[in-house]
Amino acid sequence: MIINTLPLFLKNVLGVKTSVIGLIEGVAESTSSFVKLYSGWLSDKLKKRKLLAVLGYGISTLSKPLFYFANSWGVVAAARWGDRIGKGVRTAPRDALVADSTPDSQRGFAFGFHRAADTAGAFFGLLIGLAIVWYLQKGGGEMLAGTFRILVLASLLPAAAAVVILTLAAKETLISGASRLPRFAFKPLGKRFRYFVIIIGVFELGNSSDAFIILRAQERGLSIAGILAMLIAFNFVYSVISLPAGKLSDRIGRRRVIMAGWALYAMTYLGLAQARSAAHIIILYVIYGAYYGLSYGTAKALVADLVPPESRGLAFGTYNAVLGLTDLPASLLAGILWSGMGQWAGFGPAAPFYFGAAMAFLALLLFALWKPGPAST
Repeated sequence: MIINTLPLFLKNVLGVKTSVIGLIEGVAESTSSFVKLYSGWLSDKLKKRKLLAVLGYGISTLSKPLFYFANSWGVVAAARWGDRIGKGVRTAPRDALVADSTPDSQRGFAFGFHRAADTAGAFFGLLIGLAIVWYLQKGGGEMLAGTFRILVLASLLPAAAAVVILTLAAKETLISGASRLPRFAFKPLGKRFRYFVIIIGVFELGNSSDAFIILRAQERGLSIAGILAMLIAFNFVYSVISLPAGKLSDRIGRRRVIMAGWALYAMTYLGLAQARSAAHIIILYVIYGAYYGLSYGTAKALVADLVPPESRGLAFGTYNAVLGLTDLPASLLAGILWSGMGQWAGFGPAAPFYFGAAMAFLALLLFALWKPGPAST
């Protein structure tokens, strides 16, 4: 309800430039990355995942009311960064908790189920958001300040409910493996894991914030209601594909499924660069949901495959930190390409999408050359 409409609030209401939007998104993700790294290792050290997961969801929930009072991009940035710190605290321990709770033979299924459930929440949240936007401004061409603040208020109840449910219902799983407290060191994670993270870094350098796709849709003439409907369709596809993709990775291997997703991403970004109408953006963004469904849960299952159980927290922290740290240069570069270098070179708003497709093809080549070993081929 909030994050997907935030770039529209920044651009339509506050008049913020795309380069600043890229800065906010990039710094927010990079800030959380350092927290993810430490929080994952701390969950290994304490051998407790749930406490940190609950704390992280709680911090994100407490930061949301700041969006309601935001009247400048600085306040939005503070709220966004607070939300991302909460995500940084919870993400690696939560992912490790999923891996700890699941048999090896069903790990892809488990992470696929997690992504499907997470995305189903986004699907229903966006349905509520669309209903609010339609009621308050009959679809509207641009986001209005009052509409965004109502969306913020509507988001508080499910956010608080998630914290309560996690606190009362989730159960800690005993972590097997070494009894000694782990040192904060990357060497025990192994060469296979480190090479995989390097490949992820190459891919993510071209994977700027999805805020630019939303802005691209508006630039091609799509209304606020149309954008929300597009996001709903995207999340539906993402949710539906995540579970069978995870199960498929249990059967044929993680790498094949991830590479299929990355190939789809590269083709989608090429299409976004060349899109001539709002209809093109809608079709491509729905296809983009299939990339997410194929890749995200499967990549996390692969992380769990590559490291021993007692190091999973640090491994997930490292993996998620790389995603976040590369988001800063990726989003900054996308903003510059969109409004500066892209205009100078004659590409304009298409420039960041051409760059993203090129980096995805390079990552695909590196992934094809990688020899992960029998556990994750």
